[in-house]
Amino acid sequence: MKRAAPALEAALSRLAQRQLQRQRTTVEAFAAPDSRVVALAGGRELIDFSSNDYLGLARHPALAAAMSACAARAGAGSAASHLVTGHGAEHERLEEELAAFTGRERALLFSTGYMANLAVMSALAGRGERVLLDRLSHASLIDGALLSGALLRRYRHADAPAAARLLDADGARTALIATDGVFSMDGDLAPLPQLSRAACARDAWLVVDDAHGLGVVGASGRGALEHFGLGAEEVPVLIGTLGKAFGSFGAFVAGGADLIEYLIQTARTYIYTTALPQPVAAATRRALALAHTESWRRERVLSLTARFRRHAREAQVPLTGSGTPIQPVVLGSAAAALAAQRQLQEAGLWVVAIRPPSVPQGSARLRVTLSAAHTEAQVDELVAQLARACARSAQA
Repeated sequence: MKRAAPALEAALSRLAQRQLQRQRTTVEAFAAPDSRVVALAGGRELIDFSSNDYLGLARHPALAAAMSACAARAGAGSAASHLVTGHGAEHERLEEELAAFTGRERALLFSTGYMANLAVMSALAGRGERVLLDRLSHASLIDGALLSGALLRRYRHADAPAAARLLDADGARTALIATDGVFSMDGDLAPLPQLSRAACARDAWLVVDDAHGLGVVGASGRGALEHFGLGAEEVPVLIGTLGKAFGSFGAFVAGGADLIEYLIQTARTYIYTTALPQPVAAATRRALALAHTESWRRERVLSLTARFRRHAREAQVPLTGSGTPIQPVVLGSAAAALAAQRQLQEAGLWVVAIRPPSVPQGSARLRVTLSAAHTEAQVDELVAQLARACARSAQA
């Protein structure tokens, strides 16, 4: 152990020198349920422009009440895996509601999106087969592909013709194509119609992780698939998370009855872990209901996104083509992104710098995320401060 310590110290030192070492920031409290103002350790208050709470539901009193009432009735923890004694009534009801929400035969709950992706990738692909991934797919999809033992091939970001060419590259069977629906660091949408046609023509699964699309994208918030008019036939495997737009925690896989039953029987990340606490499932059920009845939340976050983009362009803040609440401001180097983060924090805004390996080398950025809980004045102040930070970065 003593021999290993210097190696760890050297590795940490190299990360620090490259400005890639990450630091945690402790949140003490929140100003109000309908606000994005957070109090950090020490009492400093900042406006949070980095969370994935797109609909402003994470601190909604109704979710807390549902969680509290369920905990009093069912306990704080599940105490076992789903296949032992941990599967409760709230799990069952939530899975039924998620299946209905996504238009699928069944849905299966997982404790995290990472676990859901590992389950799907390792269950549907294996040795002697190929898996194709978008080059900017989430790390959990990459790890799931590696865990499966299949041959991993990655195609250029959002390039459906490149994916089709890989499908025809050699005689090996391609088990599946997997992609984010909305890419977490860029905010753009995958070319799902073209990917679906390519996958169907070669009898491959199409797996879409729509963690950042569900609840926000589409006419009724049903995600990237609704945006493109795609159903279960075109995209047989849909993965979603519950800790972003729905303000709760956990994840799910939705699909045909046989797919879900197969995952129940074979997915190690489902079988060998404690079930999600029932109070979390109860809170998520309330969030789903609110997302449906309070559609103004989705409309508001998209309106604020449009406002941000309009004013940012006027202020010459560099933007990408994203039309979702994820609005990256690419600055290039890790040093530039960190400097901009510090400048914004001094102005009372919390916008976290995203650096490699979360994004490719040379594309460090500020990842701005909008929420229905933001105000127009807060968005306008963010644009003004971003313009100053970007101008300073250009002069450095």
